[in-house]
Amino acid sequence: TDMFDGIVLAEERFHGEGYQEGFAEGSHAGIAEGRRCGSLHGARMGSEIGSYLGFALTWHCLLQKSTDEKNSKKIKALDSLIGMIQKFPYEDPTYDKLQEDLEKIRGKFKQVCSMLNIQSDFRIGTERSSLTF
Repeated sequence: TDMFDGIVLAEERFHGEGYQEGFAEGSHAGIAEGRRCGSLHGARMGSEIGSYLGFALTWHCLLQKSTDEKNSKKIKALDSLIGMIQKFPYEDPTYDKLQEDLEKIRGKFKQVCSMLNIQSDFRIGTERSSLTF
């Protein structure tokens, strides 16, 4: 009876072993794909936020020289954008409001562009990323 049990249970045993091997292989491939995808999206987000910060700092320096009342409102908006970017937790991918805060930064950027009478168009392509005016 032991010989027949081995034959009958062989299919079940091979199925279990195959499942375990497939699960291990899939887990390894999933982790590698997740890292690649996370790196790509993180780089895009970093590029976008870095462009916003460079834009805001440049305009802040340009407008700081003027004492016009209109410029003080623009400088306040730029200060707000710079502060939002500096507080953004881009090093913490587990931050639960990451997308929400990114959308707020995008909204503030658009507001600043409107105040400066600048057309904003941030695009991320496969070859390059650019901020055009």
